[in-house]
Amino acid sequence: MKFASIVAIAAPASAYLITGSTVNWRTGPGTSYAIKKTYTEGQDVTITCQMPGSNGYVTAECPLCSAPKSNQATVDLIAEFEGFVPNIYLDPVGKPTVGYGHLCSDSNCSEVSAKYPIPLSQANGKKLLAEDMARFEKCITNLSGSKVTLNLNQYGALVSWSYNVGCSLNGAEGSTLMSRLNNSESAATVLPQELPKWKYAGGVVLPGLVRRREAEIALARTATTAKAIPRSC
Repeated sequence: MKFASIVAIAAPASAYLITGSTVNWRTGPGTSYAIKKTYTEGQDVTITCQMPGSNGYVTAECPLCSAPKSNQATVDLIAEFEGFVPNIYLDPVGKPTVGYGHLCSDSNCSEVSAKYPIPLSQANGKKLLAEDMARFEKCITNLSGSKVTLNLNQYGALVSWSYNVGCSLNGAEGSTLMSRLNNSESAATVLPQELPKWKYAGGVVLPGLVRRREAEIALARTATTAKAIPRSC
């Protein structure tokens, strides 16, 4: 929900007046999500709290529990496709990189060497990878609305996918995949249908991406009683 065109009024402290033409309340954090209600100019709206990322804050952020941590099967899947290099190297665009594709903050990867000796061991490389995955765990968690149900393996498949394609409008946020999940479709149906579509780079089908999508689908189909979304906190 965007609040750039809302101002406080003198009534209750949590009541706000819509001053712009319209404000849409959506099922998720992005314009790809369905509109639940539209407020028009002159209407009042009561706001309890706002989700992080809102366009202008008029009240406190909503408290959030942390994103679920991926299981080891997810870490191993991402590690397999990212590949491991123990020493610092330059990636194809010249950025210093180490381990399982970790992009370093400087040429010496000082933020890595402060915790793990370089050359990295594979064990430490996977620890670093698990830390890097946190951003994409948060991505999938925040993009999942109240109608989304994922077990830990389905969640892990989506974390791997978003780690690969990104969390922007060109990636997970703007995807038909997340839109379908937020429209109450089953992950067991959506993931095998949508993940294989993400096999192109520069308009060309890459065999490595085909294999990665197949591995993610296989992980998603692996039975588990461990729940991820919705969160239990």
